[in-house]
Amino acid sequence: MLSGQLVRRLGSMATRVRSSPGGAGPEPVGPVEAAIRAKLERALSPEVLELRNESGGHAVPPGSETHFRVAVVSSRFEGLSLLQRHRLVHQTLSEELAGPVHALAIQARTPAQWKENPQVGASPPCLGGSRKTRGTP
Repeated sequence: MLSGQLVRRLGSMATRVRSSPGGAGPEPVGPVEAAIRAKLERALSPEVLELRNESGGHAVPPGSETHFRVAVVSSRFEGLSLLQRHRLVHQTLSEELAGPVHALAIQARTPAQWKENPQVGASPPCLGGSRKTRGTP
């Protein structure tokens, strides 16, 4: 869980805006998203950092910050396996992953890999978890 001091400190950052995936206009950046961005920037000094809050596509209340996709390009990943890169991201975001963040899709690439394929993957549509597999609406 985010500490009260961290949430307050990031509250001012939450006034930044980002475009919503549907292009419906800007929406505020929440404190969890701001914390994720700040921690990844500080720990990895990325050349590229694309962060998407995908919570709106899941069965969560409006305004939730529980599901994210991140593409991070950093020279810190040079010589590391994909597993080691993911572990580095998870270690950096351990506080968020222990609390408010339920799912985090990670694309961790070196600058050379990003030049070869500068695409951020798309997440599949949410099926509503076990509710769909049990046959309930």
